[in-house]
Amino acid sequence: MIRVADNPELAGLVGGTIITSDGTTLLGADDKAGVAVIMTAAARLVERREVAHGPIRLVFTCDEEIGRGTEHLDVARIDAVCGYTLDGGGRGTIDAETFSADLAVVTVTGINIHPSIGRGRLVNATKILGEFLAALPTDRLSPETTAGREGFVHPYEITGGVARAEARLILRDFDTAALAAHARLLDAIAADLRRRHPRATIDVAVSPQYRNMREGLEREPRAVALAVAATRAAGMEPTVDVIRGGTDGSLLTALGLPTPNLSTGEHNPHSPLEWTSLEEMEAAVAVLLHLAEAWGRERAAG
Repeated sequence: MIRVADNPELAGLVGGTIITSDGTTLLGADDKAGVAVIMTAAARLVERREVAHGPIRLVFTCDEEIGRGTEHLDVARIDAVCGYTLDGGGRGTIDAETFSADLAVVTVTGINIHPSIGRGRLVNATKILGEFLAALPTDRLSPETTAGREGFVHPYEITGGVARAEARLILRDFDTAALAAHARLLDAIAADLRRRHPRATIDVAVSPQYRNMREGLEREPRAVALAVAATRAAGMEPTVDVIRGGTDGSLLTALGLPTPNLSTGEHNPHSPLEWTSLEEMEAAVAVLLHLAEAWGRERAAG
C-alpha cells in the first residue's frame, strides 16, 4: 500500500495520474521513466522545428544499477559540452552531487573438517565473518542511521561456508577522502580478528566504484546553471540537490563529460512500492525542451 504518510509528495499530485506495479514486483520507473521522458522530448523536438537548438546526442546504457553503464562508452565519440542523465526524483530536482563510492570485499579463509572431530582443528570462516559484521557500528555509519550528507558502510551480500566466507560491503560518502577512513575501520576490525583467530586468514580488498560528480561539474558550470534556468522556464522552482547514491552521470563526469542528473518523477526506487507520476514526467519533458533552447542560445552566442 502506497500511503501519503510515507509519500508526502502524493499530496501535491491529487487529481493526477500515478503509475504503480501491483505491489509484488518492481515497477521499473527507474530508469524506464527516464527513457520515456527522453523519447518524448526527442519526438517533440523533431515535430517543433521552430525550437532552435544545437546537436543533441541520445545515449542509452545498460547495467547502470551496478555501476557498469559507461564501461563501453567512448566519451570522445559523444562529442558534447556536457550531458544530462534522466534518473531523478520529483518535479524540478537537479542532482549536482552524488556519493563517492568504493566496494570492499572481506574474505575469511578457515579450516574445514568434519564437526565430529573439529575440536582444536576446525576454523569456521562463517562464524568469524559474522564477528566481523557484528563489529561494525550500529549507531552510525549505516544506512539505517544516516541521512543527508552522512556516509555509511553497508554489507549487502554474504556467500560461502565453513572453509571460506565472503562479504561484500559498499562504502559511501560525499567527502571522497572519508572513504579511506571507512576502509581503515574495516582494516582495524580485521586486524583484531586476526589476533583472536590466528589460524584464519582475513583479507579486506577495497576498489573504487565512482566519485562525487561535484568536482567534475565545476569544469562546466553552465551544465547546472542552464538546467536551473530551464526548470524555471518550465514554470517550476528548481531544487539543486544531492543523491545518496550514484548515477551514470557520476562516471561520465569522471570521464570528462560533466553530467548532472535531472528529475523524471521516480519515487521509492528499487522497491515494490515504486511509483511515478505522469504529470511529473511531462514536467521533465518540458524542462528538456527549454534546456535544448537554452543550449541553442549558448551555441549561437559562441
